[in-house]
Amino acid sequence: MEMEQNVAQALLTEGATLVLLDVPVGTDVGIDIKSWNAGQNFKGIKMIPPGIHFVHYSAVNKFGDSTPRVGFFHDFQKSEFLVKRWDKDKEDISSEADAPEEVVQRLKDNIKELDRYLGPYPYEILKPWTKLTNGITASLVARCSPLCGYVRSALELEHCSDASRPRGGESDSKRRRSGRLTVEDREEQLLPDLKPRPGTELRLTEISDKRYPDDATPSEITRHSLDSSYVLDTTLKKLREPIEIIGEMQLTFICFLAGQSLDAFEQWKKLVSLICDVDNAIPQYHSIYMEFLQALEVELSYVPEEVLCDIVASNNFVYRSLCNLFGNIESNFEVDGRLKSYAKRLQSRLTAKFLWDFSNLLEEMDDEAPVVVTLA
Repeated sequence: MEMEQNVAQALLTEGATLVLLDVPVGTDVGIDIKSWNAGQNFKGIKMIPPGIHFVHYSAVNKFGDSTPRVGFFHDFQKSEFLVKRWDKDKEDISSEADAPEEVVQRLKDNIKELDRYLGPYPYEILKPWTKLTNGITASLVARCSPLCGYVRSALELEHCSDASRPRGGESDSKRRRSGRLTVEDREEQLLPDLKPRPGTELRLTEISDKRYPDDATPSEITRHSLDSSYVLDTTLKKLREPIEIIGEMQLTFICFLAGQSLDAFEQWKKLVSLICDVDNAIPQYHSIYMEFLQALEVELSYVPEEVLCDIVASNNFVYRSLCNLFGNIESNFEVDGRLKSYAKRLQSRLTAKFLWDFSNLLEEMDDEAPVVVTLA
């Protein structure tokens, strides 16, 4: 896409500059959803539109093999000049926050000489990037980013006690003592006791497995088990603003798409499933559901359908989740016409694009409804 002259001029004067010093030739370097192999003269990226961007890179060894991807979010300010240096020993960008002031000043003084070694921001991705990230704010990035500042596709792990190991704990110990171990439990016993090194993991909102209040009656437990409204309410109360759930969904998707983080992908799936499993609370969170459907449609353009499928069951979890949500929207009389109309139009677009069948949603819901047995 050719950039219009006035846009190019604005980015030349107001766009940010990212200088990357000493990056080895062949290193995979990218920004947002675009990447390149660094050449001999590569020194960074210029004309970056102000706003939040995701810079990512993978070192390459002498055999051409890439190391796991690393990335970081940065809220580029107007005309910002950010300098980072490659650490050859660690094969990574230096962990130091900023380059020495004298180095930065020298580069600024020689900006005309430096300019020819800077690649322009790929303007053709700006519009798609904006759609993918319109709910991500600087405060959300600060809350969710690892304390170390870098999102790693392969987390740094360290030994830990069995009790503090992810998915470990007292319940597992009790099962061992009682001898009630599943095949998965036995397989997990063979794994080393490891956990992410503190400060390296994404700090994402915890979604509770508890689906109902402590004082719930048996009938309420059944209702909450069929409708995730309680879990959604509980999750939204952990956020500064309810709409942040859409921003976190977008952030985890970017960490997966551009940062290749499987942990982020798992959180993204949890958020999608949670939002789609709600019924009664849909009218209350009307604006969230409008934003959710718009954001998800954009994201689905970037993920091959097979990535969304369960390998064993070939069950596309997004399709199944959307069938549930569309059925709830259609059957809920309190949902307003605008959301119902948008959901219908989206069904048509997804059917045309992916051949997903959303006909007979209410009949499927009736088939999956629980059977009520009346005791004599």
